[in-house]
Amino acid sequence: MVKPTETIEIQNVVASTGIGQELDLEALATDIPGADFNPDNFPGLVYRTHDPKAAALIFRSGKIVCTGASSTDEVHGALDIVFEKLQGLGIPVGDDPEVTVQNIVSSADLGYSLNLNALAIGLGLEDVEYEPEQFPGLVYRMDDPEVVILLFGSGKIVITGGKTPEDATVGVEKMTERIDDLGLAG
Repeated sequence: MVKPTETIEIQNVVASTGIGQELDLEALATDIPGADFNPDNFPGLVYRTHDPKAAALIFRSGKIVCTGASSTDEVHGALDIVFEKLQGLGIPVGDDPEVTVQNIVSSADLGYSLNLNALAIGLGLEDVEYEPEQFPGLVYRMDDPEVVILLFGSGKIVITGGKTPEDATVGVEKMTERIDDLGLAG
């Protein structure tokens, strides 16, 4: 049987950085081919990279949020492309701007189905949100690591809020241990 930690896949990495100066987004939208800027819909300029596949949200303040990458290496690769574009337009970026991972969303499969009603009671109501009429999954807030785990009856889980890939691994290990301790493993 495959261990749940072996099924973990990173779905999305969100990271932020900044270049420390204000930007003219209207000018950037015309100077960067493929950039999308529609201030009526969203206050930032959207620039999508294709290899690695990600989206950079560039704001007037000089803050940049990268989303859609499937690893921290991809985040750095996408942001390097954005930094090169900006430098090519004469905008100083600085040496190696600090990139902070804000959130890593991962998925995994426990390999067995779950009785979410029994799990909600067993895990304790203070850390659990389970309203099947509103959302089909059980929401479990873990303290260490500080992640939120969404559990579904199918045994599929989503881990969000992590800052490193290891947060997902530890979260899945602790979650499967709790489920086993409760005698609810399929």
